[in-house]
Amino acid sequence: MKRLTLLLLGLALGVSATANAQGLTMQMSNGWTFTFAGNVNVFWVFSKANVNAGDASNSNIRTGLLPTFATFEAKGKEGGLTLGVHFGFAPQIQNPDQCHDNFILTCTNGGAPNLGTQAGAQIDMRQVYLTIGLKDGSQILAGRELGLFGRQNILQDMTLFGVGAVGGAQAGGTTLGRIGYGYIYPNFNAQLTYSTKPGQAQLSIGLFQPSTIAGNGTFTFTTVPRVEAEFTYNQKSGKTRYMVWAGGLWQTTKDAATGGTSLSSFGGTVGVKAELSDLSVVVTGYIGKGIGTVLMFGDATGVGGGVAGSGVDARPSDGGYAQVMYKVGPKTNVGASWGFSRLKNDQTGDGNTAVIANWASYTVGIYHQWTRSLKLVFEGTREEQGAGGGAPAQVDVSGGFMLFF
Repeated sequence: MKRLTLLLLGLALGVSATANAQGLTMQMSNGWTFTFAGNVNVFWVFSKANVNAGDASNSNIRTGLLPTFATFEAKGKEGGLTLGVHFGFAPQIQNPDQCHDNFILTCTNGGAPNLGTQAGAQIDMRQVYLTIGLKDGSQILAGRELGLFGRQNILQDMTLFGVGAVGGAQAGGTTLGRIGYGYIYPNFNAQLTYSTKPGQAQLSIGLFQPSTIAGNGTFTFTTVPRVEAEFTYNQKSGKTRYMVWAGGLWQTTKDAATGGTSLSSFGGTVGVKAELSDLSVVVTGYIGKGIGTVLMFGDATGVGGGVAGSGVDARPSDGGYAQVMYKVGPKTNVGASWGFSRLKNDQTGDGNTAVIANWASYTVGIYHQWTRSLKLVFEGTREEQGAGGGAPAQVDVSGGFMLFF
């Protein structure tokens, strides 16, 4: 389990842990090392949705929340610096018929099926970055990598090893896990990030490629980079371990090249993880304004994203999840979690601050370490959009394999 966790962190964050759990490492003649590692995961997912038009069910063979990964990394020392480059390819296995989505996503191409292509099995180039390790143990990362704001929320989510919420039953890409059901997806973004030396406490702060705000198509001018930061603290006492984290972001966009109106977006998140012998508990939450509620700065809810109908006000959002996992055997863990994400209106003129999107889900799972590298996973999830008996809901049952190398 420790080896898999190290590899997962390496895949998601590009940290030096990748070299500790690699499938293949070669020593080059110039003193550099080359590492190839990754994972392949395959899940059968059965979904039964209760949409307004009636019940619908669907089976799919697909990738889970964590995409399959092939990572290539080279590291060497020059002039007292530890230098590295990292490339991460993240394809999926499924070839969806996009006209069979029945929950969140809708059919493309005006309802016509996309024939003659295997577009679902696309190669997602998520990671391209360089690292500069300084003499004091700190590091500079420059390139495309997972964002800082909210990354611990997804890394501590048990559905990262499974499926979680599915969203579109035949959708392309990965599943949602708890994206939009407890946290906002941090995205893999172009950045320049500085991190202090890893240890009991670590601070990371970075400048990021700014994003336009989905909603009304006017806040598209990004003059200054977005700022994101994360602080983590770890404490160990015997078999008890604690981890706390806090993060934040700030960005401003404008609706005109010169003059115009500026819209400031911000977010904050906190979380704690406690490992008490065989029991693990995670509680985390976030608040934000003008950052959306599913895909950061994006609009996957169909209700207008981070900008209110007034066209000048940023919509608030909040959410979080609670998770409990228990080790029932040397290689088996069972877990249960619940989370929600909400998007509210914010129109100062008429005082309309109603909740306009409310997604929640419940997940239970069994995670069995079959061999050192092979994991067997079974999950069940109920995902809901809105409140009350008439709100769209979906039940997802999944089982599959994750092989790390």
